[in-house]
Amino acid sequence: MKVLANDGISASGAAAIEASGHELITTKVAQDQLENYINEHQVDVVLVRSATTVRQALIDACPSIKGIGRGGVGMDNIDVEYARSKGLKVFNTPAASSDSVAELVMAHMRSLVRFMHDSNRQMPLDGDTQFAALKKAYANGIELKGRTLGIIGFGRIGQALAKLAIGAGMRVIFSDMHNDDVEVSLDFFDGQSATFTCKNVGFEGVLAESDFISLHVPGGDLIGEAELAKMKDGVFLLNAARGGVINEEALLDALESGKVAGAGLDVFKNEPTPAIKLLMNGKISLTPHIGAATGEAQDRIGTELAAHIDALAAEA
Repeated sequence: MKVLANDGISASGAAAIEASGHELITTKVAQDQLENYINEHQVDVVLVRSATTVRQALIDACPSIKGIGRGGVGMDNIDVEYARSKGLKVFNTPAASSDSVAELVMAHMRSLVRFMHDSNRQMPLDGDTQFAALKKAYANGIELKGRTLGIIGFGRIGQALAKLAIGAGMRVIFSDMHNDDVEVSLDFFDGQSATFTCKNVGFEGVLAESDFISLHVPGGDLIGEAELAKMKDGVFLLNAARGGVINEEALLDALESGKVAGAGLDVFKNEPTPAIKLLMNGKISLTPHIGAATGEAQDRIGTELAAHIDALAAEA
């Protein structure tokens, strides 16, 4: 099969695809040139991440396409149901990046509670002249141990985060419409393991009980002014799921009032041009949508995509 990896692919993924005898094209094609390129080269499979969209018009205009793959979890940049209605295989890699996203969320949490996100901005500017003042400004950190983390959406990523939080000594509760209480197993380097029960306390329970709230849902306008009002004073919010899940205007107001002590954001409503008020706010720890951007995750994504392509070729 002829495969176009338009947003790139890891070396291990490329090797796996080519080892199966498929032709891999890694040329980056502009969105407005994609239709012509696919038709000219008779591409069978289009692989994307978040930069390229595959909508109904492109699907209709490119009859050679047999499959569409998303390197990652969400597929909101693909018209999935329409593609499947036309007989195309649409696949993603939901498990490959779970640990990477969870570790990024933990990094934001640790950064926020010790003001590292802000001190890394200020130390290069004033560290040599205002050292004592900065030391005082960042002296009121808190520990994660003993705090409650509420996770909204308890799928693979939510459960991976729960394991890290439990390892840090946190109590973990969650909200998920599909799960009752869930047992998660922590596997250690020496082969030992321990099992812990995380309780599904419902959405309202997470809002009311949590010191930290992390969102792991596929989309929607979930957290606004009304939901923020139900949270503890001084709560921390984390979003490495989808931009827009937290109403950004309401978040800024809550940060200003102190209702929310800090936020860790990897995703934004208007990517790739997030609101400047978010980017300049000293209470927000910021990353540019890099949840799955580790070498390990990209290797797993690439090899999983290769396996899907092999399966598609076997059916053809």
